[in-house]
Amino acid sequence: MTTEIYRDAWGVPHLRADSARALARLQGSVTARDRAWQLEVERHRARGTSASFLGSEALPWDRFVRRARLDDTARRCFDELAARDPETADWVRAYVDGVNEGLAACAAPEFTRVGLAPGRWEPWTPLAVWLATHILFAGFPAKLWREEAARHLGPEAVALFATDGPGTSGSNGWLVDGARTVTGQAVIAGDPHRFIEDPGVYQQIRLACDEFDVVGLAVPGVPGIAHFGHTGTVAWAITNAMADYQDLYRERLRRTGAGVEALGPDGAWRRVARHTELVRVAGEETVEVEVLETERGPVIAGGPEGLDDGTPLALSLRHPPRVTADLGFGALLPLLRARRVADVDRAVDLWVEPVNVVQAADTEGGLLHRVAGRVPLRAEVNGTRLVPAWEPGHEWTGWREMPRAGLTDGVAVMANQRGPAAPLGVEFAPRHRADRIRALLGERRRWSASDMPAIHTDTHLGSAAPLLDRLAALDGLSGPAAALRDRLLRWDRRMDADSQDAARFAAVRGALVRRLSAHPAFAALTTPPAYPEVFLPWLALLPRIGFALEHLLRAEELYGVDRAALVREAVEEVAGLPAARWGDTHRLAPWQALPDPGRQAPALAGDHDCVLCTSAVPGWTDLAARGPAARYVWDLARREDSLWVVPFGASGLPDHPHHHDQLPLWLRGELAPVVTDWALLTKESDDE
Repeated sequence: MTTEIYRDAWGVPHLRADSARALARLQGSVTARDRAWQLEVERHRARGTSASFLGSEALPWDRFVRRARLDDTARRCFDELAARDPETADWVRAYVDGVNEGLAACAAPEFTRVGLAPGRWEPWTPLAVWLATHILFAGFPAKLWREEAARHLGPEAVALFATDGPGTSGSNGWLVDGARTVTGQAVIAGDPHRFIEDPGVYQQIRLACDEFDVVGLAVPGVPGIAHFGHTGTVAWAITNAMADYQDLYRERLRRTGAGVEALGPDGAWRRVARHTELVRVAGEETVEVEVLETERGPVIAGGPEGLDDGTPLALSLRHPPRVTADLGFGALLPLLRARRVADVDRAVDLWVEPVNVVQAADTEGGLLHRVAGRVPLRAEVNGTRLVPAWEPGHEWTGWREMPRAGLTDGVAVMANQRGPAAPLGVEFAPRHRADRIRALLGERRRWSASDMPAIHTDTHLGSAAPLLDRLAALDGLSGPAAALRDRLLRWDRRMDADSQDAARFAAVRGALVRRLSAHPAFAALTTPPAYPEVFLPWLALLPRIGFALEHLLRAEELYGVDRAALVREAVEEVAGLPAARWGDTHRLAPWQALPDPGRQAPALAGDHDCVLCTSAVPGWTDLAARGPAARYVWDLARREDSLWVVPFGASGLPDHPHHHDQLPLWLRGELAPVVTDWALLTKESDDE
């Protein structure tokens, strides 16, 4: 067996082996050597053991993982995969073997810092990592918010506050048909928006063997290239479809001498699976967690005694992988082997979670624009709020057919807006990003791969209009406030890092959000029930108001709130502040398992509703924790003309030359070339 490791100028691994299985083992080994600390953090997070070395701040997540039974679900899914698709299961095992080999040889300094030794990966660990990465991706805690908003403000509040909320992740993506490109072949481009992590959540990689040769963006800890790949003859990309496929059930639980029982829809009390687990916490006492599972699913909040504040409530979570023991890993090898759009189409028929919009194109002119994943058939109310487990009518009765769509004038745009996935979801992103991308693509008839970064980095803020309209209607302002209003009304609405007007707009917006959040009309929403801490970002009032601001400003009436008065107060407040640039406060704040207090936060352009989506929380902070976790351009004419970049670099080792060497490119909106000529790569090693 021959395996070879090459690197390009950015340290991106290009791996070559005789077989898919040998290549998987090599991918696992190289990933572990490049990203050892990241992989171990993800393994612990997937098992609910991260507090053992990260301390009490990680305990809420570990509690959730234990109660949601993520590791057990991953085991079930792997066992089912082994029974149904032994080739893929063996391929995953090979990857895990490589990870364990690589971890044994790693020298990441973070392990010494926390006194941790790398642990052993099990065959199901990649599935657990995938599940832990995506379990909150569909934002089921938003149902807790809708419940509270409807209870305190009325059912109309659900639509009023509906927007791309603080806990969701999205992406931009666009497909340009060959009729609209300079080469006559299609181009696919975009950027997945996620919480920015260091090391990054996407790994640039090339996987080549006798069966396939694929470049793309892998998820560290998961074999293959799931989301964004180019085989030379076909390329694909995804965005979050914003589908609703997870349900929360109110449970009636009671303790008996034999354990815990739950009331079912047939009026019968049935025994609940129950056990306890111990969660170690660095520097503190070990915590005991009671794990319960009803016929609906694991109990993730409350219990027989209710929530921590005494609220009589228990909630169970039902989601497809727990129900079917299928996580969709059967799609991964067929994607690598794909040669045409039809192959991609068949592969993503096996996709489960998360539910995505998929775009693909091939060199024979084939195009694909469809939704992939598994969404249950059930009552409409299941998608909008908590439903009672003891009442009939909330069962799952089958699976939704995945919608398909075509192109309009040679273009398909996906940016989490209502599109082909509209029948499958409840809340979608505003249309601003999608409309802006389509408008930019409409400015010329022919595009090339090298043209696409200008779209990636567009900073026009489509959601600015409602606040600017309110400003335009004000009179009787002080001299400085009137001058500020007039300046903002002349502003080009671009959130450029060096723009003082962008900074002033953001400051007025933030001041208004804080005033709205403090208004007595919303007082009942300032203190939610004692749900687990991991769900609180979805329940916080200020971010909800910040992200729904344009709806709140345009509503005909807003619970008696004098919005004109609050806008007046906000602009008067900001008029007295010293001038600043947007990038002075809008800076990158990536998540790190071990934060570096001396790290410099670079200035950013963009904003939540810009194509350059660098999301802060208006009224709370201008620091951006979310943004493009990668950018890519797939050229179907010549794969070597494709482009990509990640926020940091190929290596997860802090002192490595390729740890952060792509950050300057990412900040400037530039992309690195995808190198495909083996002769232009540097050979690192080869093993016989």
